Amino acid sequence: MEEIKTYKLGDVVNILDSKRVPLSSMQRQQRKGVYPYYGAQGIIDYIDDYIFDGEYLLIAEDGENLKSQKQDIAQIAKGKYWVNNHAHIIESNGLCNIQYICYLLNRIDLSGYITGSAQPKLNQDNLRKIEITLPPLKEQCRIAEFLNQFDNKIELNRRINDNLEQQTQAWLNELLDRYADSTTVLIHEIAEINPKRNLSKGTSAKCIEMANLPTIGSFPNGWIEKEYNGGMKFRNGDTLIARITPCLENGKTAFINFLDKDEIAYGSTEYIVISAKNNYSSSFFYFLARNHDFVDYAVKNMNGSSGRQRVSGDTIGKYRIPVIPREELESFMSHAEITLKTIKDNSLQNMRLSMIRDALLPKLMSGELKVNDLNR
Repeated sequence: MEEIKTYKLGDVVNILDSKRVPLSSMQRQQRKGVYPYYGAQGIIDYIDDYIFDGEYLLIAEDGENLKSQKQDIAQIAKGKYWVNNHAHIIESNGLCNIQYICYLLNRIDLSGYITGSAQPKLNQDNLRKIEITLPPLKEQCRIAEFLNQFDNKIELNRRINDNLEQQTQAWLNELLDRYADSTTVLIHEIAEINPKRNLSKGTSAKCIEMANLPTIGSFPNGWIEKEYNGGMKFRNGDTLIARITPCLENGKTAFINFLDKDEIAYGSTEYIVISAKNNYSSSFFYFLARNHDFVDYAVKNMNGSSGRQRVSGDTIGKYRIPVIPREELESFMSHAEITLKTIKDNSLQNMRLSMIRDALLPKLMSGELKVNDLNR
């Protein structure tokens, strides 16, 4: 194998941060569209125009994930999109394959380049100083092309999920708007808010931390298994909503449907848990939690000191929605359940594909495995 050389990241890439522009959550709501709006941890929203057109590497500049690296720090963005000021924008200067750099940065320890404890930050100067080892460019391209087959399938599944969710969300939004002047019902009359779930302290259980609650999509970004010592408990069919600023404004919400029968999981004390009752299905409340008017109500009714405001479960329970005619409601709920099951299946497949890709990655990078051997 040809020689592997050590570089500083700044030697092999160009950084295009001057084109980043932030948008507030209110501005994003006013500019809804089809183009992805990226932040440090991925797509935050979809808006009506774009700044970038092409393929670039985005690297988290700040955020809760930087020190722990529990999720990917770097990601490839393709097509037309917008990037806010929480992600660096990187392109190759011709000495590296940018997809290969993406795979590499998500595996190496970056803690020595990150400053700050309360608000971790990877600034541009430190970004340039990151030491990386690279095989020759042709080998980088072969490895990236092989691993990209996994990512293409993952991306296809993600796009299917996004499309399904957007269509189903639009259906519910239309129903709520159409019957806005009809009889209304309070959320606590048709759903349980923070229902009682039994889980003994010290019991090993799945835990979904706030960092794993998605801002886009229904499926959590991951979970860990650890002993329960407090936190909100939930089971299949429950919708989780972050109740604290800025997580609520950012749309951190998830639908739980991946647990075993009767299994109880748990997460942050800063979650509100919604569970269906009466003649409503659990899927209805996930899409309600993503409704713009519902989110706006929750944000406007937060209380507490600046920077640590929260909305209460009681306040959520007092939100009013129109009563949708039974036949139309059942039609929507049937479709919503199929949507959320498909999203779950695709998301679990993506997790398996990611595990296979990540297991192959270090062996390909070290030369222990050759792409040609895997393609036979």
